[in-house]
Amino acid sequence: MNTTASQIVLGTMDFGTRVDLDRAFAILDSFVAGGGVWLDTANCYSFWADPSGVGGASERLIGAWLRARPGARDVVRIATKVRQNPLVPHSWPQSAEGLSARAVHAGTEESLRRLGVDHVDLLWAHAEDRAVPLEETVGAFGELVAKGVALQVGAANHAAWRVQQARSLAREQGVEPWTSLQLRHSLLQPRPLTPVAEAGHRMLGAEDLDLARSHGLAVWSYSSLLWGSYVRTDKPLPQTYDHPGTTRVLSVLDEVADELSATPNQVVLAWLMRQGIDPIVGASRVEQIEEALAARRVRLGDEHLARFAEAR
Repeated sequence: MNTTASQIVLGTMDFGTRVDLDRAFAILDSFVAGGGVWLDTANCYSFWADPSGVGGASERLIGAWLRARPGARDVVRIATKVRQNPLVPHSWPQSAEGLSARAVHAGTEESLRRLGVDHVDLLWAHAEDRAVPLEETVGAFGELVAKGVALQVGAANHAAWRVQQARSLAREQGVEPWTSLQLRHSLLQPRPLTPVAEAGHRMLGAEDLDLARSHGLAVWSYSSLLWGSYVRTDKPLPQTYDHPGTTRVLSVLDEVADELSATPNQVVLAWLMRQGIDPIVGASRVEQIEEALAARRVRLGDEHLARFAEAR
């Protein structure tokens, strides 16, 4: 995996829909003031919460913030994704954009326009598209890097073997390979072999970590704090988390948080970062991103990791 220090990534999925402009601007300002660097968005965010039935609101809001904050583009790095945006309003997954060369180029061009930038620092393939030859997708991402439109490329919600195949194809084509993985991961895990309810989510597994560590790939985790379920009684964990391991882990989490004078959320984020994973944290209030950034100061020792491993 990447040897650079892990960091908190600001997830902006709800910006422009569930999080209005003023609150989003305040969160972005606080994130940058606290030393945050990476913003994670997607061209499909958030079509399910937008009356228009298509994505783009998050990217447009970030673009508006960049215009309102001269110099901000020099201090933040932007990651966005293509694949999944409905091409017909309110028609998903039927009209979800795929990963053909045409779709990748068109989707990226529209993202750049909404963001008001000439390049993104990281472009993700948001999900697999097995209807398109992988060679074609890899070539399209490689062309965007060659043009300077994307500085790095990565794969979100992809099987490890597909990522490795894509990296081999990139080598054959002489283009930039995927060097980052984004998958769902947190301290608590669903029951093994139980499908999660959230459409399109793919869990980080041992094979993904093995691939990343073998080839120096960055790993980003989403749903890192399980939608607030670690600390909010009004956000109960999904049924798939109802197993003995959850009870044991939560008990250890409370103990460790108390020992380190940290919040449970901060301990979860520190646990992810200790493993070289960059957690994506969504926020709807400034206090939430301030709490998350403070997790960088939480130091988990080997003994803490062993306790969590035993409980899981």
